[in-house]
Amino acid sequence: MEDVKLEFPSLPQCKEDAEEWTYPMRREMQEILPGLFLGPYSSAMKSKLPILQKYGITHIICIRQNIEANFVKPNFQQLFRYLVLDIADNPVENIIRYFPMTKEFIDGSLQTGGKVLVHGNAGISRSAAFVIAYIMETFGMKYRDAFAYVQERRFCINPNAGFVHQLQEYEAIYLAKLTIQMMSPLQIERSLSVHSGPTGSLKRTHEEEEDFGNMQVATAQNG
Repeated sequence: MEDVKLEFPSLPQCKEDAEEWTYPMRREMQEILPGLFLGPYSSAMKSKLPILQKYGITHIICIRQNIEANFVKPNFQQLFRYLVLDIADNPVENIIRYFPMTKEFIDGSLQTGGKVLVHGNAGISRSAAFVIAYIMETFGMKYRDAFAYVQERRFCINPNAGFVHQLQEYEAIYLAKLTIQMMSPLQIERSLSVHSGPTGSLKRTHEEEEDFGNMQVATAQNG
């Protein structure tokens, strides 16, 4: 495992002409990375179609709990591609399981020249957590640094404590996943034999192989 070197693209630096943050800006969307926007639902309402078109939005990730579905809606399904996630802004909600899906959706949009808006209701907790996770995995960053990067562009972000904990856990998860993606079958076998050791029981080795196999399957599906 030690001879697998992960390389990440460098993060786009601050725009010199970034606007000074003002309170009303929390009701609008901000561009976090080139082509990736974060905002509240109010930036994706029917009345905001001209603004979405002006900025060239092509894809929207709409994060809402089922009880919010009456007022947080994918309004333009004929015009934009949507990914709708049913997630509560609740510290016990498991959001890590959605990160690979959202990364694939964002990458798919950006690679074809599209632009993505990620929104929840307020654009502060859930949607911010997903944008932070995307930046962590794409640029090989720690939670703290990715949070700071996003907050520079949308000052009001504040993921709940449970989401913060999961984002911190995600550092190790995405690094392990990327390392396994880059490893040859021989390297995986070698790292397994190191784990189980010469006296390790056969059962344990099989369990580990199953774990690695499952991780590879999950990676293949997500990748």
